[in-house]
Amino acid sequence: MGLLPIAEGEVLLDDENVPVRRSGRVTDRRRRVQMIFQDPFASLNPRMTVGAAISEALAVRGEHERSGRSLAVRHYLDLVHLDPDVATRPPGVLSGGQRQRVAIARALAANPEVLIADEITSSLDVSVQSAVLNLMRELQRDLGLTVIFVSHNLATVRYVSDVIAVMYLGRLVEVGPTDDVVSRPQHPYTRMLLGAVPRLGERALTGENELEDGEPPDPHAPPSGCHFHPRCPIGPNAYPDREVCVERDPREGSEGRRHRAACHFAVEVPLPVGSQHESKEVRDVAHDG
Repeated sequence: MGLLPIAEGEVLLDDENVPVRRSGRVTDRRRRVQMIFQDPFASLNPRMTVGAAISEALAVRGEHERSGRSLAVRHYLDLVHLDPDVATRPPGVLSGGQRQRVAIARALAANPEVLIADEITSSLDVSVQSAVLNLMRELQRDLGLTVIFVSHNLATVRYVSDVIAVMYLGRLVEVGPTDDVVSRPQHPYTRMLLGAVPRLGERALTGENELEDGEPPDPHAPPSGCHFHPRCPIGPNAYPDREVCVERDPREGSEGRRHRAACHFAVEVPLPVGSQHESKEVRDVAHDG
């Protein structure tokens, strides 16, 4: 996003390096990526009306004269299913769901190619979450947007995503098409996340699916080899002969494994209970509201 200087590594967009921020000015390339923040109230200026907040994004684009911005504001409010009269109100009088829709409209007004949605439903009531998720799916379909949807809730992720990337302690441990990852998870941590999703009429997964007790390791001083091995139910704590998990980084050779799984024993991870049919059930429930 360019909100902070890059400390290490690089950011690529269409295989081109996004320039490192060196001043207060945002480059044109960064305008192609916009962000929707987790807390819609904290990310909106309480002293600006909704219309002013969206107009500010239009001004950054430089594609709308001041006289035409009011029509553009109405257009973006309509995209997120808000009444045009909302433009005259401050964010403080809106509900949480309305504020998040305003934040989405503001991001869209910058005409991005990529949206980063950071836990955008976690601060909303459950009844509002489904409406915002359905809105995101609608925008993806109608505008052809690429959305990076960040969430700790795998049930939410699989409803809105075409591809799932699972991270643990700063590393990608599994990447693949959503339906395939849900039905054939290759990494034990992915299986844990799927097992943690509540299911009506099913008992919680136990035994071999449980994580070891304790907090995750310090990401600044991660364990050697596989970062997950101290808590892994199929790692050296359960099988002492699997010292390879402690000694070797499982990302080596991951390109040759299904879903690029960062696990030395990925092929031995069994399917989660109920996963073969659950993905369709979740989608059906979501569509029913």
